[in-house]
Amino acid sequence: MAATAFDPRMPAVELARDLLGRTLVRIDEEGRRRAGVIVETEAYPGGDDLASHSRGGRRTPRNGAMYLAGGHLYIYLIYGLHHCVNVVSGPEDSGEAVLIRALRPVEGLAAMRVARGGCRDRDLARGPGRLAAALGIDRSLDASWIGPAGPVRIEGSPEPGEVVACGRIGIENAGPWTAMPWRFLCGDRRWWSRPPDRS
Repeated sequence: MAATAFDPRMPAVELARDLLGRTLVRIDEEGRRRAGVIVETEAYPGGDDLASHSRGGRRTPRNGAMYLAGGHLYIYLIYGLHHCVNVVSGPEDSGEAVLIRALRPVEGLAAMRVARGGCRDRDLARGPGRLAAALGIDRSLDASWIGPAGPVRIEGSPEPGEVVACGRIGIENAGPWTAMPWRFLCGDRRWWSRPPDRS
């Protein structure tokens, strides 16, 4: 089966599904690869979405990368502790992005284990903060381009199996937007940050 080209210009909700099954790759300064298959995403389409950092066209120094053209990274720090990796989607100035919530590690596991303090493999990249730490992604990569020669890349094709859609998590103050079925999961649930029945 031929690979389906990665096109980040699509709207966030479409891109969140399309990323499932593709591989997120991090190439460090020494050329070493760390990679995992994307098994969980969340779409943040901006506009009226109260959970989005770009809600209502809001622009701040932190969310500036969200207004770049689809295919850039938007990296932010949450709780002052954990970095979160987002793929900007749509055309320039749309303010859309997709949060990558969990990976199934497939390459560079030894380096991930060191970065994550020797936790069990199941927990290396299960959750957005763990994922960023495992791959060595931080704010220094904010606004960088996800391309074949960049430090962060998207490879492979979408997951051909069943996709689960449910409400997003960690955004309880977003009113009805919390329940929007814009969290997507695929593959073995052991790698998910949290099963949908606990959303």
